[in-house]
Amino acid sequence: MNVPVFLARKVRHAPEGSFSATVTRVGIASIALGLTILIVAFAVLFGYKRTIEQKIFLFGAHLQVSKFTNNASYEETALSLKTTLYQDSTKIPGVRHIQAVALKAGILKTPEELTGVILKGVGKDYDWNLFKESLVAGTVPVVGADTGSGSTQLLLSQLMANQLKVKVGDAVPLYFLGNPPRARKMTVVGIYETGLEEVDKTIALGDIRLVQKLNRWGPDSVGSYEIYVNDFNQLNLTANNVFQAMAPDMRLTRVTDQYRPLFDWMLLLDRNMIILLALITFVASFNMVSVLLVLMMERTPMIGLLKALGSNNALIRRMFVFVGLNMVSWGLLIGNLAGIGLCFAQERFKLIPLDPKNYFVSYVPIAWDWKTILALNGATVIMIGLVLWLSTILINRIQPVKALAFKK
Repeated sequence: MNVPVFLARKVRHAPEGSFSATVTRVGIASIALGLTILIVAFAVLFGYKRTIEQKIFLFGAHLQVSKFTNNASYEETALSLKTTLYQDSTKIPGVRHIQAVALKAGILKTPEELTGVILKGVGKDYDWNLFKESLVAGTVPVVGADTGSGSTQLLLSQLMANQLKVKVGDAVPLYFLGNPPRARKMTVVGIYETGLEEVDKTIALGDIRLVQKLNRWGPDSVGSYEIYVNDFNQLNLTANNVFQAMAPDMRLTRVTDQYRPLFDWMLLLDRNMIILLALITFVASFNMVSVLLVLMMERTPMIGLLKALGSNNALIRRMFVFVGLNMVSWGLLIGNLAGIGLCFAQERFKLIPLDPKNYFVSYVPIAWDWKTILALNGATVIMIGLVLWLSTILINRIQPVKALAFKK
């Protein structure tokens, strides 16, 4: 029979309504509350970061390769599709997908309103999967026809559609500056919304063949390549591999440099999460030490009796550590059920809304990372177990004679 476990089972079954029973429930509640907050906080943090990154990647690929030029306008220098980088992109380690795009500045005008726009021309190689959550009406345009001057279908942002007072199916003229100015009658086939004002107020998507025709380019000329990597955490390594495959007249831009303020802001969120984790761990550990000290004070005569009967300090300390770990187990069970339950409810029913103008999303997003949840549980057990073991050092100083005479 394991004596410390047997004694711990007797100690933790305190009479209902006693002070030690109340303190035990407080200890369990503090662990459960702390773990619940951590699970929800990490799920929201990862969900928020993932949502913002996906919105950024809609129009800012992980890596962008363009022709090296000192021109700071939206008039791009043509880049050929026959380059080794584009043709052999699948051979570059870390590269998942490459697509060709071209930009053209213009003005969308209705009888009542007008707005500046950057037409982003895309082709058959464009990955539309990222638009699944951002498309709010209609569909994506048909692009990349091998013949003709390009499709006139247009994908607008909700912000532009509201400003111009247009909806899916409406026709709207798109004017391109030049000598002479040129115009195309575009048809709105879809409306998207990212919540990123910097994107929503400027970018519209259309056919790359239309941009090529306006720029008097051939079908093999584009404005830039957009490259997506397999692992965003290995962005710099993949960027170096792409750089080695580039021609000397090409320029490489990382999305972390293109949207540096947003990524710096998300890095700040990570730092705040570390502070929150440290504070909650400290509070939970402090509460557990307090609970264990109260239990030891109430069991002082018992400790004295055990020592008088020949029990050593290590056995008694293990007994109280088992008592503490039992409370930790109940706290973890309740905390996991509460934290995962709240996250599931938010993901399923979107109970907590947000203002997209300030937070870029319309509701609190949730992302499941089971490795992190397991790590939180493991770290909680290890940290509190260590704190409990250190706090039981007090038992070494209890003398049997004084403990037996101790009155609560």
